[in-house]
Amino acid sequence: MGEDLFWAIRGGGGNTFGIVLAWKIKLVPVPVVVTVFTVNKNLEQNVTKILHRWQYIAHKLPDDLYVDVGITKVSSSQAGKKTVQAAFIALFLGGVDELIPLVQERFPELGLAKENCSEMSWAESVLYLGRAPRTSLDMLLDKNVIPRTIFKAKSDYVKEPIPESGIEGFLSMFLEKEADFASMLMVPFGGKMEEIPENELPYPHRAGNLFQASYIVGWRKEENTESGKYISWIRRFYSYMATYVSKSPREAYFNYRDLDIGSNNISGYTSYQQASIWGFKYFKRLVQVKTMVDPMNFFRNEQSIPPLSSP
Repeated sequence: MGEDLFWAIRGGGGNTFGIVLAWKIKLVPVPVVVTVFTVNKNLEQNVTKILHRWQYIAHKLPDDLYVDVGITKVSSSQAGKKTVQAAFIALFLGGVDELIPLVQERFPELGLAKENCSEMSWAESVLYLGRAPRTSLDMLLDKNVIPRTIFKAKSDYVKEPIPESGIEGFLSMFLEKEADFASMLMVPFGGKMEEIPENELPYPHRAGNLFQASYIVGWRKEENTESGKYISWIRRFYSYMATYVSKSPREAYFNYRDLDIGSNNISGYTSYQQASIWGFKYFKRLVQVKTMVDPMNFFRNEQSIPPLSSP
């Protein structure tokens, strides 16, 4: 494959350079038993303050413990009303008896109890974290297990804790009608993400990020003619978040293919200068690799790396 190409496909957009037919992975040891938990907190349960505190804790937790957050609109305990819920979902490479005192010490605001936790194999935890029913591990071999949905996604990277007032603002937007099938995922960084230098691979989101924020809004197939109102909602949400996320540039996760932030000329010529807006850190080297392996730009999309001269 070559060192340069192997470097490029690990962060520069794999579908830009060709098709990977096979790969080798290095396995790491995991315990026989791991522990997972889900703790749900809503607006009536002080979720704003708990989310605010999570920002200071999640990226500093031991490498054996991962806690992300998923935010959605749910039914309230008050009849006929809605509320906003944050699901704190975790994986710990160890047993529950070791996990409980760790979380109670580092994140007491969460109120974790033993009944929130389940011990299982690591393979079962893959289904759990994927929000899939743990009926059989054979589900991991079924490419059709995840239903096809219609959605629009956007992303950000957060480098400073969002104040409580900012959290209150974005939580309130989930109560709008267009957010019935909307969600926000907060994925903590730290750990290995912080240990790998940002110049080692063409994935620049390393040290200095507290978490990645993903915003998703979906709608039913029969609502396709009204998709504009849902897309408008997520664009307003993204605009609201601008104050609290990375700036100059405002970073994004490449694989979401968010065309709102820009697009190459997919059917015509794309200049080096036009495509370079995606980021200057590794662009020159990525273009050199692209020119070497795909000079005719056969593998292209709206945001792919172009060769120096191609259709």
